[in-house]
Amino acid sequence: MVAWHDLDRFPFGDGPELADELLALILIGRKTATCWSADEGSKGSEVGKLWVVVDGAGRPRAVLRTVELTRRRFDEVDAAFAADEGEGDLTLAYWRSAHREYFTRNGGFAPHMLLWCERFCLVEILDAADRAG
Repeated sequence: MVAWHDLDRFPFGDGPELADELLALILIGRKTATCWSADEGSKGSEVGKLWVVVDGAGRPRAVLRTVELTRRRFDEVDAAFAADEGEGDLTLAYWRSAHREYFTRNGGFAPHMLLWCERFCLVEILDAADRAG
């Protein structure tokens, strides 16, 4: 069991509903990657770092470990990374459409925008008793 109380905590997405949707994909092992605009900085991410993903209500739900962190342009994201993001039908076309909408909602989209692309692994699912303590 990981001592998670002092780890950085982050939700996925840009609102409670999306946070819960993406968390569900992580918990079933379908989502093992994420990305964000490089304009937001690295968010303290580094290979090997443990962190806690929270649900839409801000409750700690799982411990993740960063296993890969790269920077690439939006138009350089490949089908393998898109599939590892675990969303929709797992295709690059779906990824591009969904992320174009996401980045447009959150400050702007450009086909050549620089992203941080992170792959992670699920280390531990936190049950309700763990989260309470």
